[in-house]
Amino acid sequence: MLRNLCDCGRTLFARYDLPRAARTLTRQALAARPATMWRYDEVLPPGERVSLGEGMTPLVACPRLAASLGLSRLLVKDEGLNPAGSFKARGLSAAVTCARALGATTLAIPTAGNAGGALAAYAARAGLRAVIVMPADTPQANVLECRAAGADVRKLDGLISDCGRYVAENAPREGWFDVSTTKEPYRVEGKKTMGYELWEQMDGALPDVIIYPAGGGVGLIGMVKAFDEMQAMGWIGPERPRMVAVQADGCAPLLAAWQAGRDTVEMFPNAHTLASGLRVPKPFADVEILTAIRRSGGTVVAATDDEMFAAGRELASAEGIFAAPEGAATVVAVRKLAAMRFIKPADRTVLFNTGTGYKYLEVWQRALES
Repeated sequence: MLRNLCDCGRTLFARYDLPRAARTLTRQALAARPATMWRYDEVLPPGERVSLGEGMTPLVACPRLAASLGLSRLLVKDEGLNPAGSFKARGLSAAVTCARALGATTLAIPTAGNAGGALAAYAARAGLRAVIVMPADTPQANVLECRAAGADVRKLDGLISDCGRYVAENAPREGWFDVSTTKEPYRVEGKKTMGYELWEQMDGALPDVIIYPAGGGVGLIGMVKAFDEMQAMGWIGPERPRMVAVQADGCAPLLAAWQAGRDTVEMFPNAHTLASGLRVPKPFADVEILTAIRRSGGTVVAATDDEMFAAGRELASAEGIFAAPEGAATVVAVRKLAAMRFIKPADRTVLFNTGTGYKYLEVWQRALES
């Protein structure tokens, strides 16, 4: 049955028979499987796979950047090499797979850009209609890729929260299935595969610290879910990476809640940042995000736009990775946390670049010319 939320009004999460999954989901079995996120079949939802080859993105050692920060083991998980150029491919591959299997014909999403591009691509792959609702100032690359894939693109004055309200109000009467962030069960399932891949790429271990740019926070929640599943299958013990959420200084509702010791966020006033994926003034899964960070002994950090673009230039010139501003924000965070000794020199630290810088050419041009 197509469902969006739990009866309690919160996010629904998929559950699996993990003892059964553990019998066939082994390192030996994985070695022979295709290099996509669907290699973790036993812990992913059913349905004929709607795939463009997403997942198994490289985990890149960054020795020059590490040396400049006084660290010895710094890696970047480069999600910009996914189909449609971002980590959103994972969540939308899973969501579209399940939505089609359960009978949806038109999918709708509010987006700051990359999620819309991914939905447009996977809906086209599945033969479904897609309605993409985005702020008027969404990067042009995102608008063009959605239209090229045949999606119905609707631009609104306002923020992603305004787009979300539009989808929620129109979906029931238009017959759309709403695939908004954490308002359906399966985008989390696709995103959690980042956690499984880390374990596999690090030879059956996990990093000490994960630094992740959090707008809606699905990837962070998903990885924590993956780690819990791994423990239940006997892959790992109770130790967990410290999860660090990075936000934009101009839109930092999680940081405000963290500093105030709250379990929920309040609408962030006058939200603004050139990192459009971080311009989420009130993430729906606030409780889940903050709980996951606290459980892991993590923290929340913010970066200004100027800091992001300076860090993005540093990452590109030192290691050849042209990151989205959201990904560059993780470099700002690791520098601040290393200076505070939250990150020790020998810690295995993984930064997530969630998208390619090519999706942000207008803002990158502005930053480089300023």
